[in-house]
Amino acid sequence: MDILRFITCGSVDDGKSTLIGRLLYDSDSVSLDVLATLEKKRSATNSTDVDLALLTDGLKAEREQGITIDVAHKYFTTPRRKFIITDAPGHVQYTRNMVTGASNADLAIVLVDARQGVIEQTRRHTLLASLLGIRQFVLAINKLDLVGYDEAVFQKIVADYQEIAEQLKLAHVVAIPLSALHGDNVVKRSKHIGWYHGPSLLEHLESVPVPADANPHEPRFQVQYVIRPQTEELPDYRGYAGRIQSGTYSVGDRVRVWPSGLETVIDVIEVDQRAVASATAPQGVVLSLRDDVDVSRGDTIVPITAHPAVVRELEATLCWMDERPLRAGRKLLVQHHAAVVKASVTTILQKTDIETFESQGTDEAKLNDIVRVRLKTALPLVVDEYRQNRATGAFILVDEQTGATLAAGLVAATDPEYFTQEVPVEPIFSI
Repeated sequence: MDILRFITCGSVDDGKSTLIGRLLYDSDSVSLDVLATLEKKRSATNSTDVDLALLTDGLKAEREQGITIDVAHKYFTTPRRKFIITDAPGHVQYTRNMVTGASNADLAIVLVDARQGVIEQTRRHTLLASLLGIRQFVLAINKLDLVGYDEAVFQKIVADYQEIAEQLKLAHVVAIPLSALHGDNVVKRSKHIGWYHGPSLLEHLESVPVPADANPHEPRFQVQYVIRPQTEELPDYRGYAGRIQSGTYSVGDRVRVWPSGLETVIDVIEVDQRAVASATAPQGVVLSLRDDVDVSRGDTIVPITAHPAVVRELEATLCWMDERPLRAGRKLLVQHHAAVVKASVTTILQKTDIETFESQGTDEAKLNDIVRVRLKTALPLVVDEYRQNRATGAFILVDEQTGATLAAGLVAATDPEYFTQEVPVEPIFSI
Protein backbone atom coordinates (compact mmCIF):
# COMPACT_ATOMS: atom_id res chain seq x y z
CA MET A 1 0.00 0.00 0.00
CA ASP A 2 1.51 3.33 -1.05
CA ILE A 3 1.69 6.53 1.01
CA LEU A 4 0.45 9.99 0.01
CA ARG A 5 1.97 12.90 1.90
CA PHE A 6 -0.08 16.07 1.66
CA ILE A 7 -0.17 19.51 3.23
CA THR A 8 -3.10 21.78 3.97
CA CYS A 9 -2.32 25.45 3.54
CA GLY A 10 -4.13 28.74 3.22
CA SER A 11 -4.94 31.80 5.28
CA VAL A 12 -5.96 32.10 8.91
CA ASP A 13 -9.44 30.72 9.73
CA ASP A 14 -9.91 29.05 6.35
CA GLY A 15 -10.73 25.86 8.26
CA LYS A 16 -7.60 23.74 7.77
CA SER A 17 -7.71 22.07 11.17
CA THR A 18 -11.45 21.45 10.91
CA LEU A 19 -10.96 19.93 7.45
CA ILE A 20 -8.32 17.50 8.74
CA GLY A 21 -10.48 16.68 11.73
CA ARG A 22 -13.39 15.94 9.41
CA LEU A 23 -11.21 13.69 7.25
CA LEU A 24 -10.13 11.72 10.29
CA TYR A 25 -13.57 11.65 11.92
CA ASP A 26 -15.64 10.67 8.88
CA SER A 27 -13.11 8.07 7.70
CA ASP A 28 -13.28 6.34 11.11
CA SER A 29 -9.62 7.08 11.78
CA VAL A 30 -10.06 8.42 15.32
CA SER A 31 -9.42 6.06 18.23
CA LEU A 32 -12.12 5.41 20.82
CA ASP A 33 -10.22 7.12 23.64
CA VAL A 34 -9.77 10.27 21.55
CA LEU A 35 -13.46 10.23 20.64
CA ALA A 36 -14.31 9.97 24.33
CA THR A 37 -12.09 12.97 25.11
CA LEU A 38 -13.73 15.03 22.37
CA GLU A 39 -17.16 14.10 23.68
CA LYS A 40 -16.19 15.22 27.19
CA LYS A 41 -15.04 18.58 25.84
CA ARG A 42 -18.24 18.93 23.85
CA SER A 43 -20.32 18.27 26.97
CA ALA A 44 -18.24 20.69 29.05
CA THR A 45 -18.89 23.50 26.58
CA ASN A 46 -22.56 22.59 26.01
CA SER A 47 -21.88 22.44 22.28
CA THR A 48 -24.09 20.50 19.89
CA ASP A 49 -21.14 19.36 17.72
CA VAL A 50 -17.71 17.91 18.39
CA ASP A 51 -14.88 20.43 17.79
CA LEU A 52 -13.01 18.57 15.04
CA ALA A 53 -10.17 21.11 15.02
CA LEU A 54 -9.02 19.69 18.36
CA LEU A 55 -7.83 16.59 16.49
CA THR A 56 -4.93 18.61 15.09
CA ASP A 57 -4.41 21.48 17.54
CA GLY A 58 -1.95 19.77 19.84
CA LEU A 59 -0.64 22.62 21.98
CA LYS A 60 -2.58 24.22 24.80
CA ALA A 61 -1.33 27.71 23.90
CA GLU A 62 -2.61 27.28 20.37
CA ARG A 63 -6.06 26.24 21.52
CA GLU A 64 -6.23 29.19 23.91
CA GLN A 65 -5.51 31.57 21.02
CA GLY A 66 -7.87 29.75 18.70
CA ILE A 67 -5.20 29.33 16.03
CA THR A 68 -2.74 26.69 14.89
CA ILE A 69 0.86 27.94 15.10
CA ASP A 70 3.13 24.93 14.73
CA VAL A 71 3.16 22.27 12.02
CA ALA A 72 0.99 19.33 13.07
CA HIS A 73 1.29 15.85 11.56
CA LYS A 74 -1.49 13.27 11.49
CA TYR A 75 -1.64 9.77 10.03
CA PHE A 76 -4.56 7.73 8.79
CA THR A 77 -5.28 4.80 6.50
CA THR A 78 -8.13 3.81 4.22
CA PRO A 79 -8.50 0.49 2.38
CA ARG A 80 -6.86 2.10 -0.65
CA ARG A 81 -3.97 4.16 0.73
CA LYS A 82 -1.99 5.43 3.71
CA PHE A 83 -1.82 9.18 4.36
CA ILE A 84 0.49 11.56 6.19
CA ILE A 85 -1.10 14.98 6.72
CA THR A 86 0.74 18.20 7.51
CA ASP A 87 -1.34 21.08 8.84
CA ALA A 88 0.56 24.33 8.18
CA PRO A 89 -0.21 27.60 10.01
CA GLY A 90 -1.95 30.36 8.09
CA HIS A 91 -0.31 33.45 9.60
CA VAL A 92 2.12 35.16 7.25
CA GLN A 93 4.77 35.34 10.00
CA TYR A 94 4.79 31.53 10.14
CA THR A 95 5.57 31.04 6.47
CA ARG A 96 8.71 29.17 7.57
CA ASN A 97 6.51 26.47 9.09
CA MET A 98 4.64 26.09 5.83
CA VAL A 99 7.93 25.70 3.95
CA THR A 100 9.02 22.99 6.37
CA GLY A 101 5.77 21.10 5.96
CA ALA A 102 5.65 21.37 2.17
CA SER A 103 9.22 20.20 1.62
CA ASN A 104 8.22 16.53 1.86
CA ALA A 105 4.67 16.73 0.49
CA ASP A 106 3.37 15.14 -2.71
CA LEU A 107 0.17 17.19 -2.85
CA ALA A 108 -1.03 20.55 -1.53
CA ILE A 109 -4.58 21.29 -0.47
CA VAL A 110 -4.97 25.07 -0.80
CA LEU A 111 -7.96 26.12 1.26
CA VAL A 112 -9.91 29.23 0.32
CA ASP A 113 -12.74 30.69 2.39
CA ALA A 114 -15.71 31.03 0.03
CA ARG A 115 -16.51 34.41 1.60
CA GLN A 116 -12.97 35.79 1.14
CA GLY A 117 -11.88 34.32 -2.18
CA VAL A 118 -8.26 34.30 -3.36
CA ILE A 119 -6.07 36.49 -1.14
CA GLU A 120 -2.33 37.14 -0.68
CA GLN A 121 -1.70 34.06 1.46
CA THR A 122 -3.39 31.91 -1.18
CA ARG A 123 -0.89 33.20 -3.71
CA ARG A 124 2.08 32.98 -1.33
CA HIS A 125 1.41 29.39 -0.28
CA THR A 126 0.73 28.27 -3.84
CA LEU A 127 4.00 29.84 -4.99
CA LEU A 128 5.98 28.22 -2.18
CA ALA A 129 4.39 24.82 -2.77
CA SER A 130 5.21 25.10 -6.47
CA LEU A 131 8.82 26.09 -5.77
CA LEU A 132 9.13 23.17 -3.36
CA GLY A 133 8.36 20.73 -6.15
CA ILE A 134 4.72 19.89 -5.41
CA ARG A 135 2.93 19.02 -8.65
CA GLN A 136 -0.54 18.00 -7.46
CA PHE A 137 -2.85 20.74 -6.12
CA VAL A 138 -6.38 20.70 -4.73
CA LEU A 139 -8.21 24.02 -4.61
CA ALA A 140 -10.55 23.34 -1.67
CA ILE A 141 -13.18 26.08 -1.56
CA ASN A 142 -14.43 25.80 2.00
CA LYS A 143 -17.40 27.20 3.95
CA LEU A 144 -19.77 26.90 0.98
CA ASP A 145 -22.57 26.59 3.55
CA LEU A 146 -21.99 30.23 4.55
CA VAL A 147 -22.74 31.44 1.02
CA GLY A 148 -25.74 29.20 0.46
CA TYR A 149 -23.78 26.63 -1.58
CA ASP A 150 -23.80 29.16 -4.42
CA GLU A 151 -22.21 27.77 -7.61
CA ALA A 152 -21.46 31.28 -8.89
CA VAL A 153 -19.23 31.94 -5.86
CA PHE A 154 -17.38 28.70 -6.50
CA GLN A 155 -16.87 29.41 -10.19
CA LYS A 156 -15.60 32.94 -9.50
CA ILE A 157 -12.93 31.63 -7.11
CA VAL A 158 -11.97 28.89 -9.58
CA ALA A 159 -11.50 31.51 -12.31
CA ASP A 160 -9.34 33.67 -10.04
CA TYR A 161 -7.17 30.72 -9.02
CA GLN A 162 -6.83 29.53 -12.58
CA GLU A 163 -4.88 32.72 -13.31
CA ILE A 164 -2.40 31.68 -10.58
CA ALA A 165 -2.19 28.16 -12.01
CA GLU A 166 -1.39 29.52 -15.46
CA GLN A 167 1.21 31.98 -14.15
CA LEU A 168 3.01 29.27 -12.18
CA LYS A 169 2.50 26.60 -14.86
CA LEU A 170 0.85 24.26 -12.36
CA ALA A 171 0.36 20.94 -14.10
CA HIS A 172 -2.51 19.43 -12.09
CA VAL A 173 -5.14 21.39 -10.15
CA VAL A 174 -8.50 19.98 -9.07
CA ALA A 175 -11.15 22.31 -7.58
CA ILE A 176 -13.55 20.87 -4.98
CA PRO A 177 -16.40 22.77 -3.24
CA LEU A 178 -16.91 21.74 0.37
CA SER A 179 -17.92 22.54 3.91
CA ALA A 180 -15.52 21.00 6.41
CA LEU A 181 -17.76 21.91 9.33
CA HIS A 182 -20.72 19.93 8.00
CA GLY A 183 -18.77 17.30 6.06
CA ASP A 184 -19.95 18.30 2.60
CA ASN A 185 -17.69 16.71 -0.08
CA VAL A 186 -14.93 15.89 2.43
CA VAL A 187 -15.34 12.11 2.72
CA LYS A 188 -18.81 11.71 1.24
CA ARG A 189 -20.35 13.60 -1.65
CA SER A 190 -22.70 16.37 -0.60
CA LYS A 191 -26.46 16.42 -1.15
CA HIS A 192 -26.35 20.21 -0.83
CA ILE A 193 -24.08 20.71 -3.87
CA GLY A 194 -26.05 19.04 -6.62
CA TRP A 195 -24.38 21.12 -9.32
CA TYR A 196 -20.98 19.51 -8.57
CA HIS A 197 -20.37 16.11 -10.13
CA GLY A 198 -16.72 15.52 -9.27
CA PRO A 199 -15.13 13.40 -6.51
CA SER A 200 -15.14 14.15 -2.82
CA LEU A 201 -11.85 15.24 -1.34
CA LEU A 202 -11.03 11.79 0.05
CA GLU A 203 -11.98 10.09 -3.21
CA HIS A 204 -9.53 12.35 -5.04
CA LEU A 205 -6.79 11.77 -2.45
CA GLU A 206 -7.22 8.02 -2.79
CA SER A 207 -6.86 8.08 -6.57
CA VAL A 208 -4.26 10.77 -7.31
CA PRO A 209 -0.93 9.35 -8.57
CA VAL A 210 1.90 9.33 -6.01
CA PRO A 211 5.19 10.56 -7.51
CA ALA A 212 8.47 8.76 -6.98
CA ASP A 213 10.33 9.94 -3.88
CA ALA A 214 13.55 10.78 -5.68
CA ASN A 215 15.53 10.39 -8.89
CA PRO A 216 16.14 6.61 -9.19
CA HIS A 217 18.79 7.03 -11.89
CA GLU A 218 21.13 9.17 -9.78
CA PRO A 219 21.91 7.36 -6.49
CA ARG A 220 22.83 9.59 -3.55
CA PHE A 221 24.00 8.72 -0.03
CA GLN A 222 25.36 11.25 2.44
CA VAL A 223 27.25 10.10 5.54
CA GLN A 224 25.55 11.11 8.77
CA TYR A 225 27.72 9.17 11.22
CA VAL A 226 31.04 7.36 11.08
CA ILE A 227 30.76 4.22 13.23
CA ARG A 228 33.98 2.98 14.83
CA PRO A 229 33.28 0.80 17.91
CA GLN A 230 36.98 -0.06 18.46
CA THR A 231 36.01 -2.93 20.73
CA GLU A 232 37.74 -6.30 21.17
CA GLU A 233 35.12 -7.93 18.95
CA LEU A 234 35.27 -5.18 16.31
CA PRO A 235 38.70 -3.54 16.56
CA ASP A 236 38.89 -2.46 12.91
CA TYR A 237 35.22 -2.00 12.04
CA ARG A 238 34.37 1.20 10.20
CA GLY A 239 30.85 1.83 8.91
CA TYR A 240 29.17 4.86 7.39
CA ALA A 241 25.58 5.40 8.50
CA GLY A 242 22.97 7.47 6.73
CA ARG A 243 19.83 7.41 4.63
CA ILE A 244 19.83 6.63 0.93
CA GLN A 245 18.43 9.81 -0.58
CA SER A 246 17.79 8.43 -4.06
CA GLY A 247 18.47 5.37 -6.18
CA THR A 248 19.76 1.93 -5.22
CA TYR A 249 23.07 0.74 -3.72
CA SER A 250 24.38 -2.81 -4.06
CA VAL A 251 27.29 -4.79 -2.64
CA GLY A 252 30.12 -4.69 -5.17
CA ASP A 253 29.24 -1.25 -6.53
CA ARG A 254 32.30 0.79 -7.41
CA VAL A 255 31.78 4.17 -5.78
CA ARG A 256 33.38 7.56 -5.45
CA VAL A 257 33.54 9.59 -2.24
CA TRP A 258 32.87 13.30 -2.75
CA PRO A 259 34.21 15.93 -2.38
CA SER A 260 37.58 14.13 -2.19
CA GLY A 261 36.97 12.08 -5.36
CA LEU A 262 38.51 8.89 -3.91
CA GLU A 263 37.29 5.60 -5.40
CA THR A 264 36.53 2.31 -3.65
CA VAL A 265 33.99 -0.55 -3.58
CA ILE A 266 31.02 -1.26 -1.30
CA ASP A 267 31.85 -4.39 0.68
CA VAL A 268 28.86 -4.63 3.02
CA ILE A 269 25.41 -3.02 3.29
CA GLU A 270 23.60 -3.34 6.61
CA VAL A 271 19.91 -2.59 7.25
CA ASP A 272 18.72 -2.99 10.85
CA GLN A 273 22.04 -4.70 11.66
CA ARG A 274 21.49 -7.32 8.96
CA ALA A 275 23.67 -7.67 5.88
CA VAL A 276 21.72 -7.25 2.62
CA ALA A 277 22.66 -7.46 -1.03
CA SER A 278 21.16 -4.06 -1.92
CA ALA A 279 19.12 -1.20 -0.49
CA THR A 280 16.97 1.54 -2.00
CA ALA A 281 15.84 5.06 -1.04
CA PRO A 282 14.66 6.03 1.51
CA GLN A 283 16.16 3.22 3.59
CA GLY A 284 18.58 3.92 6.42
CA VAL A 285 21.76 1.89 5.96
CA VAL A 286 25.35 1.40 7.09
CA LEU A 287 27.90 1.03 4.31
CA SER A 288 31.29 -0.60 4.75
CA LEU A 289 33.93 0.09 2.11
CA ARG A 290 36.69 -2.17 0.83
CA ASP A 291 39.52 0.35 1.10
CA ASP A 292 40.61 2.43 4.05
CA VAL A 293 39.77 5.78 2.47
CA ASP A 294 39.19 9.05 4.30
CA VAL A 295 35.41 9.52 4.75
CA SER A 296 33.86 12.07 7.10
CA ARG A 297 30.41 13.17 8.22
CA GLY A 298 28.76 15.11 5.39
CA ASP A 299 30.66 13.34 2.60
CA THR A 300 28.63 11.86 -0.25
CA ILE A 301 29.15 8.33 -1.61
CA VAL A 302 27.86 7.69 -5.13
CA PRO A 303 28.47 5.10 -7.87
CA ILE A 304 31.19 6.19 -10.27
CA THR A 305 28.52 6.42 -12.99
CA ALA A 306 26.55 9.06 -11.03
CA HIS A 307 27.01 12.77 -11.66
CA PRO A 308 26.36 15.05 -8.69
CA ALA A 309 27.48 18.65 -8.84
CA VAL A 310 30.51 19.31 -6.64
CA VAL A 311 30.53 23.09 -6.35
CA ARG A 312 31.68 26.08 -4.39
CA GLU A 313 29.33 28.46 -6.20
CA LEU A 314 25.66 28.01 -6.91
CA GLU A 315 22.42 29.89 -7.50
CA ALA A 316 19.53 29.24 -5.16
CA THR A 317 15.98 30.31 -4.37
CA LEU A 318 15.60 31.37 -0.75
CA CYS A 319 12.61 31.92 1.49
CA TRP A 320 14.10 34.41 3.95
CA MET A 321 12.98 33.71 7.53
CA ASP A 322 14.88 36.23 9.65
CA GLU A 323 13.73 39.61 10.98
CA ARG A 324 17.08 41.05 10.00
CA PRO A 325 17.16 41.69 6.22
CA LEU A 326 19.59 39.80 4.01
CA ARG A 327 22.06 41.86 1.99
CA ALA A 328 24.88 40.88 -0.33
CA GLY A 329 28.09 40.06 1.53
CA ARG A 330 26.33 38.42 4.48
CA LYS A 331 28.38 35.55 5.91
CA LEU A 332 26.53 32.50 7.23
CA LEU A 333 26.51 28.71 7.26
CA VAL A 334 25.02 26.40 4.65
CA GLN A 335 23.66 23.22 6.21
CA HIS A 336 23.02 20.57 3.57
CA HIS A 337 21.78 17.63 5.64
CA ALA A 338 24.87 16.55 7.64
CA ALA A 339 27.28 18.81 5.73
CA VAL A 340 27.86 22.26 7.21
CA VAL A 341 30.12 24.78 5.47
CA LYS A 342 30.81 28.49 5.77
CA ALA A 343 29.43 30.60 2.95
CA SER A 344 28.56 34.11 1.85
CA VAL A 345 25.79 35.59 -0.26
CA THR A 346 27.70 37.26 -3.08
CA THR A 347 24.68 38.62 -4.99
CA ILE A 348 20.93 39.02 -4.57
CA LEU A 349 19.74 38.53 -8.12
CA GLN A 350 16.00 39.15 -7.86
CA LYS A 351 12.87 38.99 -5.71
CA THR A 352 9.50 37.44 -6.59
CA ASP A 353 6.50 39.75 -6.33
CA ILE A 354 3.72 37.84 -4.53
CA GLU A 355 0.95 39.70 -6.38
CA THR A 356 2.24 39.24 -9.93
CA PHE A 357 4.80 36.42 -9.51
CA GLU A 358 7.13 38.56 -11.61
CA SER A 359 10.82 38.99 -10.79
CA GLN A 360 12.08 42.38 -9.74
CA GLY A 361 15.45 43.79 -8.80
CA THR A 362 16.29 44.23 -5.13
CA ASP A 363 19.30 44.77 -2.90
CA GLU A 364 17.87 43.02 0.17
CA ALA A 365 15.53 40.28 1.30
CA LYS A 366 13.08 40.94 4.13
CA LEU A 367 11.13 38.48 6.27
CA ASN A 368 9.17 35.99 4.09
CA ASP A 369 10.61 37.39 0.85
CA ILE A 370 11.35 34.87 -1.88
CA VAL A 371 14.62 35.76 -3.59
CA ARG A 372 17.15 34.26 -5.93
CA VAL A 373 20.77 34.60 -4.84
CA ARG A 374 24.28 33.48 -5.66
CA LEU A 375 26.20 31.71 -2.89
CA LYS A 376 29.89 31.03 -2.50
CA THR A 377 31.04 28.34 -0.05
CA ALA A 378 34.37 27.90 1.70
CA LEU A 379 34.42 24.15 0.93
CA PRO A 380 32.83 22.14 -1.88
CA LEU A 381 29.22 20.98 -1.55
CA VAL A 382 27.78 17.91 -3.28
CA VAL A 383 24.32 18.93 -4.50
CA ASP A 384 21.73 18.53 -7.25
CA GLU A 385 19.34 21.04 -8.69
CA TYR A 386 16.11 20.88 -6.72
CA ARG A 387 14.01 20.21 -9.80
CA GLN A 388 16.07 17.05 -10.37
CA ASN A 389 16.25 15.76 -6.80
CA ARG A 390 14.29 17.28 -3.92
CA ALA A 391 16.29 15.37 -1.30
CA THR A 392 19.73 16.65 -2.35
CA GLY A 393 18.67 20.02 -3.75
CA ALA A 394 17.45 21.53 -0.48
CA PHE A 395 19.40 23.20 2.33
CA ILE A 396 19.06 25.78 5.09
CA LEU A 397 21.07 28.87 5.94
CA VAL A 398 22.14 29.21 9.57
CA ASP A 399 23.48 32.15 11.58
CA GLU A 400 27.11 31.52 12.59
CA GLN A 401 26.78 33.11 16.03
CA THR A 402 23.30 32.14 17.20
CA GLY A 403 22.62 28.94 15.26
CA ALA A 404 19.22 30.33 14.22
CA THR A 405 17.74 29.23 10.90
CA LEU A 406 17.81 32.16 8.49
CA ALA A 407 16.37 30.72 5.29
CA ALA A 408 15.18 27.64 3.45
CA GLY A 409 17.09 27.21 0.21
CA LEU A 410 16.56 25.33 -3.04
CA VAL A 411 19.42 24.81 -5.46
CA ALA A 412 18.31 26.53 -8.66
CA ALA A 413 21.46 26.07 -10.71
CA THR A 414 25.04 24.96 -10.58
CA ASP A 415 25.45 26.11 -14.19
CA PRO A 416 24.22 29.69 -14.86
CA GLU A 417 23.40 28.86 -18.50
CA TYR A 418 21.10 26.02 -17.46
CA PHE A 419 19.46 28.28 -14.91
CA THR A 420 18.13 30.58 -17.63
CA GLN A 421 16.36 27.81 -19.58
CA GLU A 422 12.56 27.74 -19.55
CA VAL A 423 10.67 24.44 -19.32
CA PRO A 424 7.14 24.96 -20.74
CA VAL A 425 4.30 23.13 -19.04
CA GLU A 426 0.69 23.15 -20.23
CA PRO A 427 -1.58 23.79 -17.22
CA ILE A 428 -4.39 21.30 -16.62
CA PHE A 429 -7.24 22.58 -14.41
CA SER A 430 -10.05 20.19 -13.43
CA ILE A 431 -13.41 20.91 -11.81
